Amino acid sequence: MFDVLISHIQEKVDVTKEEIELLKTFFIHKTLRKKQFLFQEGDICKYLTFVSKGILKSYILDEKGNERINLFAFEGWWISDFNSFLNQEKAFLNIDAIEDSELLMISRENYDKLTLQIPIMDRYFRILYQNSLVTKDYRLVISNNFTAEEKYIQLVEKHPEITQKLSHALIASYLGLSPETVSRIRKKISKQ
Repeated sequence: MFDVLISHIQEKVDVTKEEIELLKTFFIHKTLRKKQFLFQEGDICKYLTFVSKGILKSYILDEKGNERINLFAFEGWWISDFNSFLNQEKAFLNIDAIEDSELLMISRENYDKLTLQIPIMDRYFRILYQNSLVTKDYRLVISNNFTAEEKYIQLVEKHPEITQKLSHALIASYLGLSPETVSRIRKKISKQ
């Protein structure tokens, strides 16, 4: 259950066997079925969540009730409504499972204890936050300046697993495009 998390941590920082055993005590395990919510808009996000297995999505609902996906979390990714988690305010995001998923979750209290008791974990999370900011900046530039085809190509080049694991509709929602546009782009690319 912890193998994916430990591997992810060890890619970023050096942790001892003793630290690994201690950090396991800060997490709880949760299973989500496909389409089951981790939490919904208006809830308080009580946990920072690591995906050990499966795929989750983070999204808002627009005025027509359509999902506007802002993040997919595959195996080895973290997901949260970070503002809600840090400030214990109502979440503005919904997070649910695209497929059956296994999660490791850490509460705000345990997160604080973990980073104090295992100081290298503070560095680990700082690296994650820095990478997240870079990714969000890049996504904003792409969203505002690239054509629909360029957006799709960038996504596929950066995350080739997406086209194999996700439907046209999910990809379209993430890119801010219609499913028909994504289908047309895929056909055009496959002919080239």
